Amino acid sequence: MTWLIVKYLLTAGVVVLISEMAKRSDKLGGLVAALPIVTFLTLIWLYVENQSTEKIANHAWYTFWYVVPTLPMFLAFPILLEKIGFWLALLASIAISIICFVVFSLIIRQFGINLW
Repeated sequence: MTWLIVKYLLTAGVVVLISEMAKRSDKLGGLVAALPIVTFLTLIWLYVENQSTEKIANHAWYTFWYVVPTLPMFLAFPILLEKIGFWLALLASIAISIICFVVFSLIIRQFGINLW
């Protein structure tokens, strides 16, 4: 149970740290947020918890493929934010991500990569 609490606190701390950095510097906050810190933490947690190397490698592999269709959202959100406000821009960005994911997964399925 203690290990689970440590995991939660460290992971939550990273999110708080990034949001605090973003308050002070848009560029630094964006840079740190773009780093795969959560993925690194997840890989560490899987390793420390004695998951197989196959499981750890699969996590990294699928993370790559799931990141690609989210990228258009990062371009759309700032544009939508100015036009429709924060909450609607956030909802639209979620919809864009879902649509991009479905389309992307259908395209790469033709190359033998199945995301669902």
